[in-house]
Amino acid sequence: MNKHTLSGWGQYPKIETALLNVHSQRKVAEMLSEPGEKSLIARGMGRSYGDSALAEQTLSTLHLNHLIEFNAQTGDIRCAAGVTLAELLEIFVPRGWFLPVTPGTKFVTIGGAIASDVHGKNHHLHGCFSDHVSEFKLALANGDIVTCSRTENAALFHATCGGMGLTGIILNATFRLIPIESALIAESSYKTANLAETLERFEEFEQATYSVAWIDCLSSGKSLGRSLLMLGEHISEGNLQTHRSGKLKVPFNMPSQLLNRYSVQAFNTLYYHKQTRTHAQREVHYDPYFYPLDGLHDWNRLYGKNGFTQYQFVIPKAAGLEGMQTILQRIVASKRGSFLAVLKAFGKANDNLLSFPMQGYTLALDFKIDTSLFAFLEELDHIVLDFGGRLYLTKDARMSETTFKQSYPNWEAFAELRAQTGADRCFHSLQSLRLGL
Repeated sequence: MNKHTLSGWGQYPKIETALLNVHSQRKVAEMLSEPGEKSLIARGMGRSYGDSALAEQTLSTLHLNHLIEFNAQTGDIRCAAGVTLAELLEIFVPRGWFLPVTPGTKFVTIGGAIASDVHGKNHHLHGCFSDHVSEFKLALANGDIVTCSRTENAALFHATCGGMGLTGIILNATFRLIPIESALIAESSYKTANLAETLERFEEFEQATYSVAWIDCLSSGKSLGRSLLMLGEHISEGNLQTHRSGKLKVPFNMPSQLLNRYSVQAFNTLYYHKQTRTHAQREVHYDPYFYPLDGLHDWNRLYGKNGFTQYQFVIPKAAGLEGMQTILQRIVASKRGSFLAVLKAFGKANDNLLSFPMQGYTLALDFKIDTSLFAFLEELDHIVLDFGGRLYLTKDARMSETTFKQSYPNWEAFAELRAQTGADRCFHSLQSLRLGL
């Protein structure tokens, strides 16, 4: 057991932790069944942004990275929790299979995808990652290993999907890949004049398989929320070439002064005007379409040594336009811009206790951390709550217990299940302690 300084992807906060490496399900069970008090959390690739995978003891699942079985007729796959999306793509894209749901990075483990109940550009049609999971093995606080599905240990299933690792350690999972005939995506891009037009376009193209919009979060007035909306469909013919690892890398933490209202505004203006036509089409490989930032390794260093936080919230559909406009107006007034301002449409919520999506619109923004940021984000929290929304636990590094409990109505049922299984005496993170779980 070695001491390591770890952080989430936002590089805030940092903690000294005892890092536990395990290489088999049996070792996990043995470690949990040993007598004595424990306070630990599982950790995969460390791509949750805040403190949800930080604890006194951190158990790395990266050595649990083997494939178990695959059905070439149905696409059903069972693999260990430490297998990454990148590894699955490398193996299965050449065989004509793709992920049913993918977040904005492929450097995520299967265990992390379930614990965060990740979503992608197709949530409005195909839900979260967990909606494609049929079962998984979970190691409980006492070392017992149980199977969880919608029919077996269903309460544990719905608490673990989106439960941020607080119910146990996911060991392996079974889910279904989707068939593809090409590694290429047909992308249609629409340039919108403001937020109202952007949301209208989302509605117009609600049957598009993939949809996402980049928003200029510093534009104001009649141009408030002007966007580039990008739709995508799998192409029926073409090669099945997998992605290549990017060679570009940010070598060190950049001076934080480089990111200021002027540089962000200049970038946003250039990015919005890079598309000269109202509608453009192209064929693009899945890698830059789904994972545009993965080609720049250690891009989190762009925000400087103090780090950054991603503020991602969802607002119900009925309040979408008014709520988004209110928040964007507040951001414009604060002069706190974000290079990455990503808007997506969500479909209906699932039955998982702490899953983030609800039917509506979600916006994710990156802010470098400074002395006044958290006070500003608390102002945004109040607006989000006023419109019936909530924040994404996977991106969170500073939400208050009050905000969490007001916006996640199933938190008490989640806490009760943790108590019943003994998880509350074993599995903790900095985030869970901060949120009163």
